[in-house]
Amino acid sequence: MTRSDLVEELAARFGQLTHRDAEFAVKTLLDSMSDALVRGNRIEIRGFGSFSINRRPPRMGRNPRSGESVAIPEKRVPHFKPGKALREAVDARTEELLTLPNSG
Repeated sequence: MTRSDLVEELAARFGQLTHRDAEFAVKTLLDSMSDALVRGNRIEIRGFGSFSINRRPPRMGRNPRSGESVAIPEKRVPHFKPGKALREAVDARTEELLTLPNSG
């Protein structure tokens, strides 16, 4: 699902929202989440999951072309941990799709 798919879904579910309003709502939500993560805050959406920042320590890597060692600096990266309800829903849906008879 892309950002534009999300906007389309929101506009379709809520008839009183114009496409522009739905686009603004999605943009505002995603910008707010990004800003919170940049500030180092954790985001928790009950039943869906949580977003946090993980620290990747500095390490030594290798340039695949030349084979020489390269120092890779420390990084802070976003991390998503799905909630129990989302994990169970995905698992149930996956099981459902796996048990469908093949049509072809």
